[in-house]
Amino acid sequence: MPNPPHSRRGAADADTSSRRGLLRSSGALLGMGALGGLSLPELLRLRAEAATPSGPLPKATSLIIVYLWGGLSHIDSLDPKPDAPPEVRGEFRPISTATPGIAFSEHLPLLARHTEKLAVIRSIHHDDAAHGRGMYWNLTGHKPPRAGNIPPLSGDWPSIAAMISKLRPPPADVPPAVRVPSPLVDNGTLQAGEYGGWLGVKCEPIIMRPSGGEPFAGVSRSLGAETFEFGTIDAARVSRREELRSRLEQTPGMEADFASHDHFRSLARSMLLGSAVREAHDIDREDRRVRDLYGNHIGGRSLLLARRLTEAGVPVVQVCCAAGDLNGGAGDMWDTHGDNFNRLKSRLLPVFDRSVSALLQDLADRGTLDTTLVAVLTDFGRTPRVNGAAGRDHYPGVYSVALAGGGIRGGQVYGSSDGLGAFPRDRPCTPPDIHATLFHALGLSPRAELRDPLGRVFPATDGDVLDLF
Repeated sequence: MPNPPHSRRGAADADTSSRRGLLRSSGALLGMGALGGLSLPELLRLRAEAATPSGPLPKATSLIIVYLWGGLSHIDSLDPKPDAPPEVRGEFRPISTATPGIAFSEHLPLLARHTEKLAVIRSIHHDDAAHGRGMYWNLTGHKPPRAGNIPPLSGDWPSIAAMISKLRPPPADVPPAVRVPSPLVDNGTLQAGEYGGWLGVKCEPIIMRPSGGEPFAGVSRSLGAETFEFGTIDAARVSRREELRSRLEQTPGMEADFASHDHFRSLARSMLLGSAVREAHDIDREDRRVRDLYGNHIGGRSLLLARRLTEAGVPVVQVCCAAGDLNGGAGDMWDTHGDNFNRLKSRLLPVFDRSVSALLQDLADRGTLDTTLVAVLTDFGRTPRVNGAAGRDHYPGVYSVALAGGGIRGGQVYGSSDGLGAFPRDRPCTPPDIHATLFHALGLSPRAELRDPLGRVFPATDGDVLDLF
């Protein structure tokens, strides 16, 4: 198969396309004194304007990332191909949705009722078919920095959660970003792309697990990631431990060891002693009807916790939306190399369908969908042709994601894939464009400046805002 076409932009950029073309060539021209003598600040301002559509900024104040770790089969979910050959279209039938002309898989009946809230993007693509590197593309908006299975390093590009928490700091006693319910792991290795990278540990998303009921009890410590456990807290005991810590820190030679933990220690203390985040973690405070709406599984509980955490002031919550505990094995993630249709219809799609539709309904009922941006992301799609194990393999050539809330216009599909679900057919886009769109929906410039430890300045993303508003 040929390589996917190079990304082309949507109609939102029509009024800025000529200006963008000029600005993208300005690097070479600037050194020759071109562009009419523009100063560097003026040039950077114009570049930022070219990346962002004109008009009033959207109103989103928080972001919930629904991440489908393993790679969602686009053909069996958000982009069915009923007219394709049997070995491509698979076993599922398409069903109508609340929006005329938009069809979903028959195993997304609840989400089909909420398409008026959704913008489905069917033309996204990138160039890497490995889980971790595909996740790096989607959570950082940048090409993976190295080959192989890539564990996190301090020089990696920060995740979108880290970038947003840097640009929109949380209130006091609130973590900058949270991951629920676990880190993303491939073959036993933590994966680069969902951490603070060169923005540092203060932007690092911590990990929480939903409370209440099996297998959700408490907050677990997983593979060395920063986690926090809420339980019965003895304030006097915490104070005594703080006094002991203070004395230990005065021991000569131990200053550096304690200093490296200052951020997380302070954050943990403030949360444990009664912040809004601790209250948000207690899902049993939620109305029983709302809890039942999300479902009594880790996917539903995790998304309910995400909604409660954003209401407590957490700027970004990333949820790994799975059917069960990821430590339980590949059966609970979206990597459907074998038995694709049984796994999707009996376990994965029902959990996704119920929990995400519940989140959209809950936010709408509470009047907070406009201020809460929801992004459904994944590593890549799955191969158009079903393999000999009744599964679909990794496929980044085209796949589907979805956005809702935060000023996103619902009831629309952006772009399309071809008749086989193999390549973008029109309005192709890439992960950087999704990132630019998310920044814009949050009222942040896609070209917002971020500095690494050496003081070097980088724009948050080099993508373009899609015409979704």
